[in-house]
Amino acid sequence: MTSAAPPPKSRYAERPLDLAGLHTYPLAERPSKVTAADLARPCPPDASLREFFATLPNLLAANELRAAATAVRQARQQRRAVIAGLGGHVIKCGLGPVFIHLMAQGYVTAFACNGSSAIHDFEIALAGATSEDVDATLGSGAFGGAEETGRGLNAACAAAAADGIGLGEAVGRQLDELRPPYAAQSLLVQAYRRSVPVTVHVAVGTDITHIHPTADGAHIGAATYHDFRLLCALVRELHDGGVYLNVGSAVILPEVFLKAVTTVRNLGYPLTNFTTVNFDFIQHYRPLTNVVRRPVAGGAGRGIALTGHHELLIPLFAAAVQVLDE
Repeated sequence: MTSAAPPPKSRYAERPLDLAGLHTYPLAERPSKVTAADLARPCPPDASLREFFATLPNLLAANELRAAATAVRQARQQRRAVIAGLGGHVIKCGLGPVFIHLMAQGYVTAFACNGSSAIHDFEIALAGATSEDVDATLGSGAFGGAEETGRGLNAACAAAAADGIGLGEAVGRQLDELRPPYAAQSLLVQAYRRSVPVTVHVAVGTDITHIHPTADGAHIGAATYHDFRLLCALVRELHDGGVYLNVGSAVILPEVFLKAVTTVRNLGYPLTNFTTVNFDFIQHYRPLTNVVRRPVAGGAGRGIALTGHHELLIPLFAAAVQVLDE
């Protein structure tokens, strides 16, 4: 015989609810978001890339990755624009050759860069090395003082202003004329040789080239403003099936892209039914708002956010674009 439960010693007036009367239902009758068919499968050690992607779960980011890759493939098939906006970290962590390959295959039709991505690409082309140790050089004031980088980029700004072209084209042209030893790894060179547009969007004071003695604000402004207007023309071609990829730019390119979107629409051009994708370590406010949400709001398209290390996520995405197209 069991003894009665001791009286509660709580001083609270409220008592825990009695759950004995709670209604339940059969598990089989409940709608569920995950089924056995959606689960991942182990990847055999001798699997091809296509077989590897087939082992991923049909859930969450894996499905978003597939959707982003599918959007790029369909854009190429429909001859719509695919613009890749690249922050500086993307280039300095070694991903320029990945985007060069996508461009060569026709999967990327234009690039938008901030100033640092152009600088890193310039240094890779010229010297085969980039990304100085800021902590080691800032104390002495030596940070940002590379002669060739400052002189070369500022000369490109001056040439762009004189010739009525943008900074991206001017840097690509300058490097191509120099025949640098690492031209094969330079996005700017390879895009220039293929006549693929590259725009460079500079915020004055953010780049090491702006502290160089050869810097000229008028030249910088003219060159980068030309590229903003060129980007507006490129964004116009996203309508009805295009894709915009923001890769590793948390502020500059999301802001520039949003202004290009409103400019195109303000001028009366249609801009709907396109896809935006943001790749980043952490999903920041501006990329999520200015790339993933606002431009495609109201049924204008679809926004996708993918989170991860660029040096892992971008090669995975590029592989999906190519392999899943077979």
